[in-house]
Amino acid sequence: MIIRVKIQDKEYEVEIADLNGRPVLATVEGQTFEVWPDEQFAAAPAAAAAPARPVIEKPAPCPPAPCPPAPYPPAATTGNGGAPSANAITAPIPGVIVAIAVKEGQSVASGEELCTLEAMKMKNAIRASRAGKIAAVKVAVGDHVRHGQVLVEFSE
Repeated sequence: MIIRVKIQDKEYEVEIADLNGRPVLATVEGQTFEVWPDEQFAAAPAAAAAPARPVIEKPAPCPPAPCPPAPYPPAATTGNGGAPSANAITAPIPGVIVAIAVKEGQSVASGEELCTLEAMKMKNAIRASRAGKIAAVKVAVGDHVRHGQVLVEFSE
C-alpha cells in the first residue's frame, strides 16, 4: 500500500507492507522505519465490529497509613516516681552487658568507658556523660537490658 503524506508543504510517498503487522514497516525515500502504532487508533477490521467498551482505570493505591510512634519500654527506676534520675546512665538500645569497666565508688572522667553493651552482634561502649563518682552499678555481665534501663548511677 502506498500513502502520500504532506508535511510542511513537502509531499512524501510512504510504502506500507502490512498495516496489521507489528511493527508496521514503512518505507520513505528508500529508508525503512519500524512504526509501533497506538493500538487505540489502529483498529483492525475485527476490532472495528466489536462494540466499544468503557475503559475502567484502577484507582491509585492509597498511601500506607503512618505507623504510630512505638512506646518506649519502661525504664528501671531509681526511686523518684518512675523516671531515671539525672545522674543515671541508661541503655541507648536493648542488648546484653558483656563487660563492666567501673566499680562503685570509682571516680571517672567524662567520656570514660563504663561498660560494653552488645546489640545485634555489635559491641557498643557506654561512656560517662560527665565526670563524677560512681554511686551504683545496676547491671552485671550477662544481663539482658531494655532500652532506657539504668546501667550506672553517679553520686550527687
